[in-house]
Amino acid sequence: MSDIASLISERLQGLSQPNKALLARRFFKTAPGEYAENDHFLGVSVSEVRAVSKDFLSVPLRDLLALLKSRWHEERLCCLVIWVAQSRKSQPLQARQTLFELYTSHLPHIDNWDLVDISATDLCGRFLLETHNPAPLFELLRSRSLWERRIAIVSTWAWIKSGDISLTLRFAEALLQDPEDLIHKATGWMLREAGKVDESGVMAFIEKHGSQMPRTMLRYSIERHDEKTRKAILLKTKKAGIVRFPPFC
Repeated sequence: MSDIASLISERLQGLSQPNKALLARRFFKTAPGEYAENDHFLGVSVSEVRAVSKDFLSVPLRDLLALLKSRWHEERLCCLVIWVAQSRKSQPLQARQTLFELYTSHLPHIDNWDLVDISATDLCGRFLLETHNPAPLFELLRSRSLWERRIAIVSTWAWIKSGDISLTLRFAEALLQDPEDLIHKATGWMLREAGKVDESGVMAFIEKHGSQMPRTMLRYSIERHDEKTRKAILLKTKKAGIVRFPPFC
């Protein structure tokens, strides 16, 4: 571990709170058979991780890799928070490409939903949008890894922010039969964000696919609507006896 990574690790370890760590293990589903089985937590809050990260925003990217490979969730989070902050600075495309390559070459360490959600749009989606090359996202979309598929759909937020919801709708259609609830939530979230840009486009998608959408995905996608509209959409799209076959087997 680099001297800088060791220093950051020491700072985070010094903030460790066992009671909070226990709550985090429960919240992030770390029990045997759950989605984050065997993840390890120090019990450091996100705001505390961000406060520590502010002292290291100019650290060379590769000096933080040891943190991303750490067994401690908060250390991995801190690395990603710093990388995202660096990616948002005005930098040449080559610097953002380096970040993208580091990120995508260490995906096994981005292994929980908060790590994905804090990083995917900035470190993956925005670079691919700038280079007009969404092809790597299609590969992630087909992955057996829950986290890689989540990176794919969350990365489309970069396109949404640019005013283009077409990639989000295409990915949402591909994920209609995904077996994972965390994918349903992320897809519904992106559809909700897309609706802020093109409400009619998202409603047309729901009109076409609503009866096929997992109910969690649908509920997340229509959260912005008033209660009467939500109930009408849920009733209209209700369909009994839908059988879903996991496509990732």
